[in-house]
Amino acid sequence: MAFTIHGLAVSQGIAIGHVHLISHALLEVNHYHVAQKYIAEELYRLDDAVATVHGELIGLKAAASGGQAHSELGAFVDLQIMLLADPMLVDAARELVSTRRCNAEWALVQQMEHLVEQFQQIEDPYLRERQADVVQVVERLVKVLLGHPGRLPAKRRDGLGTIVVAHDLSPADTIGFRDHNIAGFVTDVGGPTSHTAIVARSLGIPAVVGLHHIRDVLEDDELVIVDGTRGVVIVAPDEHIVEEYRLRRTELELERSKLKRLKDTPANTLCGEHIDLLVNIEGPKDIAAARAVNADGVGLYRTEFLFIGRDSLPDEDEQYEAYRSVLKTMGKRPVTIRTFDVGADKALNGNTRVEPNPALGLRAVRYSLAEPKMFRTQLRALLRASAHGKLRIMVPMLAHAHEIDQTLALVDRAKAELRAERVRFDESVEIGGMVEVPAAALALGMFVRRLSFLSIGTNDLIQYTLAIDRANEAVVHLYDPLHPAVLKLIGATIQTGARYGLPVSVCGEMAGDPAYTLLLLGMGLRHFSMHPANVLEIKQQVLRADVGELAPKVQRILRMDEPMRVREAVERLAG
Repeated sequence: MAFTIHGLAVSQGIAIGHVHLISHALLEVNHYHVAQKYIAEELYRLDDAVATVHGELIGLKAAASGGQAHSELGAFVDLQIMLLADPMLVDAARELVSTRRCNAEWALVQQMEHLVEQFQQIEDPYLRERQADVVQVVERLVKVLLGHPGRLPAKRRDGLGTIVVAHDLSPADTIGFRDHNIAGFVTDVGGPTSHTAIVARSLGIPAVVGLHHIRDVLEDDELVIVDGTRGVVIVAPDEHIVEEYRLRRTELELERSKLKRLKDTPANTLCGEHIDLLVNIEGPKDIAAARAVNADGVGLYRTEFLFIGRDSLPDEDEQYEAYRSVLKTMGKRPVTIRTFDVGADKALNGNTRVEPNPALGLRAVRYSLAEPKMFRTQLRALLRASAHGKLRIMVPMLAHAHEIDQTLALVDRAKAELRAERVRFDESVEIGGMVEVPAAALALGMFVRRLSFLSIGTNDLIQYTLAIDRANEAVVHLYDPLHPAVLKLIGATIQTGARYGLPVSVCGEMAGDPAYTLLLLGMGLRHFSMHPANVLEIKQQVLRADVGELAPKVQRILRMDEPMRVREAVERLAG
């Protein structure tokens, strides 16, 4: 008899196939004592496992190089290769084997748990979920040590694909899935920014995550349907249900093929207004995806990915090359580069100090101003790169006027140095700021008088406004982009920008969600920045929109204070 399980929808589409359970090796690790005379042999086992996994990852990186998901998958594999060489993981495990005379598997798991505790103190949800890299590297090592790395089934004769069901999945796992007719992913854990979600979206594979104990419910080879659009897994469906979902899948595939035709269509509303559709990127590797959808530019370049996961900070020349590469590739299209958005909660260049409450601590612009030498290096690299394209520099998490004044003073100092050195740069490069905390949205006057543009980071703005952590499963249901307070802050920011003639963009997840496109257009938003995979779907919404009709409807929504009424009104906009 069929039954349904609900999770988090993280990659759209419908998959029909048979279950393949991936073992969770970390649950099978025993602790046992190793006699002194066998310690050297145990250390050899550990080193041999590291060498084996390193070889696997190198091979998987090469296998990924031909696919469109190479940029994201390759970056994840690079990070896992680095972790294998990190003394905080393998060397620490070797020390445990030697001093405690324990088996290698147990030593790895103990050190993994220690590192995961440190990651859990990180406020930023994306960076916090990078603890998954540590867990997944250790799981690969443990599988080799236990002697069962696992194999996927060959293609089935009935034409149905394989639904991979796991506690969690690593990018390295998913690269190896490419030749096995994988139809969908289902995991116990994860969220919108988990590896499984990111990789599934990049590969275009339906996925549902956050199902808790799904591996305990399903059996190998059982028939299931994964609805990655609605966040539903249907177990043991009958023929009528399967046929219904086959029809739905065909409809979705037709819609996707139609979207590709919009690549070169200008993003103009029915009333003739052009809407800028920009992309969020993490480095030069993502530009191919931006060009594939003919994006109007880069609305958010997250530079912190140049800084994290390494023993030393990137110097000025390394940063300059990364920024220059993106600017040259984008040509005359604008590239908005955000100064690094990390905090003292994240280890940089050996700093392991963890703040008691990093969400309200030394992070983003606060960290930059507290480390002026590091900030100056980045500003010099950015200004040098500005000679090669249309650069805009964006400062994250502003809340005080003096933060802008100090930043602008550092920019002026960097410009003076480059002039003295006769280094070319754009004298008129624009400096903008992110509106991510309620204080900024409620006191925009001090920002608009000092800055050239604004960008609303809805992910943080929602979290700070509602005082919830969207990565915390206990309160994730309270994360509501349509909360009246959130909408009032977003609407007021857009209106203030228009009043002062300052461009305002939205670069959080709301910008890439078609459910909110008409709402944001009605608020007056004309600059959207999102993951490249979302651009064409948002463009379709823009082409169907009449801003003149939307504006009065949205103004009525902004005056509402009952969440249910707001949600119903937003749904009616598309009707």
